[in-house]
Amino acid sequence: MTLNSIDAGSVPSTTQSDMKQKRRVLAGGSIGQFIEFYDFTLYGLSAVTLSALFFPSDSPLAGLLATFATFGVAFFVRPLGGMFFGVLGDKLGRRKVLFITLMTIGLATFAIGLLPTFAQIGALAPALLVLCRLIQGFSAGGESVGAPAFVFEHAPIDKRGFWLNITLAATALPSVIGGTLILVLSTTMDPANFASYGWRIPFLLALPLALFGLWIRSKTEESEAFQQVLKKNEHKEYSPLRQTFAQNKLRMLQVIFVMALTAMGFYFLSGYFVSYVQVTGNLSLEMSLVANAVAMASYAVLLPIGGRFSDRYGRKPMLIAGSAALMILSIPCFMLVTSGSLALAIIGQLLFVVPMCIYGGGCYTFFVEIFTTRTRYTSSAISYNVAYAIFGGTAPFVGTWLVSGTGIAMIPGVYMAAAALIVLCLLVFTPVPETHPLYAKSSPATGQ
Repeated sequence: MTLNSIDAGSVPSTTQSDMKQKRRVLAGGSIGQFIEFYDFTLYGLSAVTLSALFFPSDSPLAGLLATFATFGVAFFVRPLGGMFFGVLGDKLGRRKVLFITLMTIGLATFAIGLLPTFAQIGALAPALLVLCRLIQGFSAGGESVGAPAFVFEHAPIDKRGFWLNITLAATALPSVIGGTLILVLSTTMDPANFASYGWRIPFLLALPLALFGLWIRSKTEESEAFQQVLKKNEHKEYSPLRQTFAQNKLRMLQVIFVMALTAMGFYFLSGYFVSYVQVTGNLSLEMSLVANAVAMASYAVLLPIGGRFSDRYGRKPMLIAGSAALMILSIPCFMLVTSGSLALAIIGQLLFVVPMCIYGGGCYTFFVEIFTTRTRYTSSAISYNVAYAIFGGTAPFVGTWLVSGTGIAMIPGVYMAAAALIVLCLLVFTPVPETHPLYAKSSPATGQ
């Protein structure tokens, strides 16, 4: 198979004059992903504090469950945001849509930092918090897929996995930086002052970060591949949504179950472990943040390496190896995380990160590479966000509920291992394609 036969319009040129622009797109995509996930993960990092301020209860567990239920609400609106912004992105351009999504999520996060608490305005406080989370989720539905698709269409064909995973690695850094910021504030401020206004500072920083991201993105351009598609559609009626469901139903289903596993794993790691280690491992907030920061920093380093391996060996071998490793290691990981020892909690999270990065090396390129340029944004946004809504957004809530219902601290690890087994079977026994153009027997992404 020749490269020219494979989605030729999406193969970026590699002339010297273009490379500076491509690297600028990589930087813009990565920074945008960092800002989006900074905004989105602050809620999980602050869950214990938010539960006391917005969901006061005689039972700390009940308050935490309510907080994580609100965490999940944002995910269930993400498919709607993905559909809305995906259609706009395929019709008008990725760059224009990414301006809107980044600014919207920045404003919603900034607003959380200004909200009065339950003690000040009663039930209206959690209602406003839910509204802010819904706005975050709607905009994240477009941003989380638009930036990887934008980078993918500019990336050199032999480095797509590496470039995509650099972009997605930026989603891990907010947990490190946000967690460190919360750690510094909580340890240097009087507890009453932290509960009063200190917790708000990380949320208020979202607005200047969003403005910085917009400045970076203002220096990028649409890919040659998308410009060709836009030119072809210029004088005819075109519905990305209709074409998506007419042509891509099977591919979208495949993306949903492939991304389900990484959605669960990522939000266990970034949105759950900080509070989980405090509640079940009896570690302090400071120790929990340190352990999670080490794990997320390691994830940011290892994920691009996983992407490079997928460029060399293909996407599907990485998916199979990663899901098998998660099936084997998840239970031991959660046992270590809940041991009550900081050192073992760090080891347990690192042991979880390694198979996540192997699996991520394949899945984060697979979910955009499987679709053509013409419907890439719409198709990937809907399927990716459905997976994250069902499996990512519910992961912290299900984990907390399983622990409370069974009394077994490591039971979320059983849940994760079972999911990995199911995905592994689907990868091995169903026709999930290899999407790397150099290794695929037949590419799903042919034409434009």
